[in-house]
Amino acid sequence: MSHPRLRAVLETVAAYTPAAGLQDPADRPSPLSANESPHTPLPGIAEAVARAGTEVNRYPDPGCGELIRALARAHGTTEDHVAVGAGSVALLQTLFHAVAEPGAEAVHAWPSFEVYPTLAALSGATAVPVPLREHSHDHDLRAMADRITDRTRLVIVCNPNNPTGTLLGHEELRKFVAAVPRDCLVAVDEAYHEYVRGGEPTGALGLIADHPNLVVLRTFSKAYGLAGLRTGYLIGDPWVVERLRKASLPYAVNSAAQEAAVAALGLAGPLLARVEETVAERTRVREALLRQGWTVPDSQANFVWLPLGPDTADFGAWCAGRRVAVRAFAGVGVRVSIGTAEDDDRFLAAADAWRGTRKETGA
Repeated sequence: MSHPRLRAVLETVAAYTPAAGLQDPADRPSPLSANESPHTPLPGIAEAVARAGTEVNRYPDPGCGELIRALARAHGTTEDHVAVGAGSVALLQTLFHAVAEPGAEAVHAWPSFEVYPTLAALSGATAVPVPLREHSHDHDLRAMADRITDRTRLVIVCNPNNPTGTLLGHEELRKFVAAVPRDCLVAVDEAYHEYVRGGEPTGALGLIADHPNLVVLRTFSKAYGLAGLRTGYLIGDPWVVERLRKASLPYAVNSAAQEAAVAALGLAGPLLARVEETVAERTRVREALLRQGWTVPDSQANFVWLPLGPDTADFGAWCAGRRVAVRAFAGVGVRVSIGTAEDDDRFLAAADAWRGTRKETGA
């Protein structure tokens, strides 16, 4: 049978595959694979979605005007610094399309957010993955700087890093951004920024004024609990933002998503109090795993990372068999989202039982 001629990259590019069983409401496991908030929406957000539902026969605001104004106020900047997309991943896609000329390269750490190489391939750019530092599981900025050439059009820093949860210090990030050539775009992906705890500033927003080649991405999917509505945003230099808006699909952010995101910004206090609960639970889960004997890097996100190497697939299957969905990165490690205390306890029991079985077999 003959087929239409499509791009050859579609034969080799990896498809995103969610954890098994998550879409079966009748038999859903503990959902610890997707880094979602375990909290149901606050009433103000549910009401905003309901209001938007009465006008779904109309197109949404293509410019996301009210949301952009609210984001500009929240971050103390002007509206021309802000772009909005259907999740921060849509804005990442726009970034790749904006820089992908023949021969263009994109440098990123690895393992990191798993769609980076896919987006690069689909845009026509060449992904240049740089391994994380072996023992600390964080970005090797020196090695990343060494991989930047005159072909590099985009450098992505995921901070905190997904899937390891590790965090770069503000000063080392500042020095790295300053060292990148001004004609190369730097994207700092801060999807988990709200979960960071520490004594020094960590976000990259304060670097934009001195570095017009820097953009910072954030999302409403994690701390704000709007994963099902797909809304993210980017802050950068107005010259860059104007061109990224041109490259974005019109009407990409639906009416309910825009209304809910504006409402969420107005409910930042109670929403971020929920984040504190997740941070406390993250500490509890990590300390329990350490007591069990696991190696667990210090996480500044809403998940923990188990660097299991060749045992990754077996452990992922072990958890699935005990009705716990985790995210296994083949041959590298397992990422476990922080959920409800009940779901986390189920995971901890599975992890402890795994270690007991390994001791019995001498593995």
